[in-house]
Amino acid sequence: MCDCNAGEGRPGSMTRRQFIKSVIAAGVVSFTGPLFPGPAGAGPKAAPGGVERLITLHVNGQQRRVDVMPNETLAQTLRGKLGLMGLKIGCDRAECGACTVLVDDVPQYSCSILTHSVRGKNILTIEGLARADGSLHPLQQGALEEQSFQCGYCAPGFLMATLGYLKTNPEPSRQELAHGISGNLCRCQDYEKILTGLIRGAEYMRKG
Repeated sequence: MCDCNAGEGRPGSMTRRQFIKSVIAAGVVSFTGPLFPGPAGAGPKAAPGGVERLITLHVNGQQRRVDVMPNETLAQTLRGKLGLMGLKIGCDRAECGACTVLVDDVPQYSCSILTHSVRGKNILTIEGLARADGSLHPLQQGALEEQSFQCGYCAPGFLMATLGYLKTNPEPSRQELAHGISGNLCRCQDYEKILTGLIRGAEYMRKG
């Protein structure tokens, strides 16, 4: 039988709690370096009748200039071009919810929408939940305290989907929240612990 707490107290080892915290706090450090070295505004030009490739996206409160192919998905842009690796790609066909982000406060599967379609809209990823003082977002804190996630791969998607749902229903019952984020899947299938942590996080949000 696996001892999930193995390693606690050993020098140089990471406890399960520390591992979970590192996963759900994936957005604490984000990439902010220059995307294109050289003169400002330098980049590919749109072909006559084509789609402009160098565009500005509003991501996590910042304006980011990025070179985007016409058929590029938002997930590809955020991870591959902007370095926002907290966003996970699972099925890559709009079924698992691992890549969920908020677009104008609405949860979206970023693997299934084109980057060009969200120009001028506010995009929020798991990295955008980081607090200025380094503390966790209430949803992250609730999930950490309940040790809601096992492998943690689905965690960013669940957290973002929950945040979006709470904007429409800030005080949901357990059943309402379960229905509201039912588009997100967990391969570990520990849904009861996930819900418990997210409900606790929602309570922390209401308390401010």
